Amino acid sequence: MEDRTELSSLGEFALIQRLIGTFTNEQDSTIKGVGDDAAVIGSGEMKTVISTDQLIEGIHFDLSYMPLKHLGYKAVAVNLSDILAMNVVPSQIMVSIAASNRFSVEALEELYLGIRTCCEVYKVDMVGGDTSSSTSGLVINITAIGFEKEDKIVYRSGSKEGDLICLSGDLGGAYVGLQLLEREKSVFKENPEIQPELDGHDYVLERQLKPEPRFDVVRQLATIGVKPTSMIDVSDGLSSELFHLGKSASLGATIYEDKVPIDPATMLASEELKMDGLTSALNGGEDYELLFTIDQSDFEKIKDEKDIHIIGHMTDQGFHLVNNVGQQIELKAQGWKAFESS
Repeated sequence: MEDRTELSSLGEFALIQRLIGTFTNEQDSTIKGVGDDAAVIGSGEMKTVISTDQLIEGIHFDLSYMPLKHLGYKAVAVNLSDILAMNVVPSQIMVSIAASNRFSVEALEELYLGIRTCCEVYKVDMVGGDTSSSTSGLVINITAIGFEKEDKIVYRSGSKEGDLICLSGDLGGAYVGLQLLEREKSVFKENPEIQPELDGHDYVLERQLKPEPRFDVVRQLATIGVKPTSMIDVSDGLSSELFHLGKSASLGATIYEDKVPIDPATMLASEELKMDGLTSALNGGEDYELLFTIDQSDFEKIKDEKDIHIIGHMTDQGFHLVNNVGQQIELKAQGWKAFESS
């Protein structure tokens, strides 16, 4: 009998490497292929930066608490974030969906209203796509596109030992918001008469249901004249993204607990759920903030910038968190992993 390898034994990134690791690029116009937040292609001065991603009902979203309009908005936002993570402002998207017959025309119109709203907010054009039927649920695929000069594009692999690690915004809110929604879903399933207890948690719920791509940060960096040495967006948790940046450059990283930004609303909701706010920030994911490194010479330019936090530095000594009493703790990449619950 032929050996069978379970998908869950590899995980998403190992599976990708196994499936396409032997592919070679034949075209001179392929500047960057697999291995970053987006591919870079083109032969002229302006390069095309392109990324695609899919959201699958029951895996990436739950329509029992995710309104279709919010889902459409989020589907676009998270894909735009991949282009921003290359230090590029996205300009177009393409949208493909597959829907089962339990969805009405009006339901899909609500989904596309969210898609259109996000496009209008961020001045992005929807230029095409595809629609198909599905035997089970809803699948959304978004392709995002941007254009930039090659010397402005930032990859995951460019950091150097001693580079400062910077982070936009704050972390953990999206994961804590998801846990609140899952809690209320469980309560509702047991007793549909009970009203959800979500008052006072608007911030973390919005972080989960309606994330905002950080166009402002890419523009902010351009304004102050700082080009990151490496960059990634925080979709799978801070620890996992640090591993991506470090391993891409054959480096490690040290971050400091008191420098990791966590909103008070996230901490409050974490306490209510009897969760640790720092653990949510390190491993929760779906915050879609930008994690990037800069040369130490750019410290003065960035140290007082609003909503950008210096949380550590790149090293050659593995991946560590220094806690509030000075202990050095080994970090583990424990963010969301595809296939484990399939």
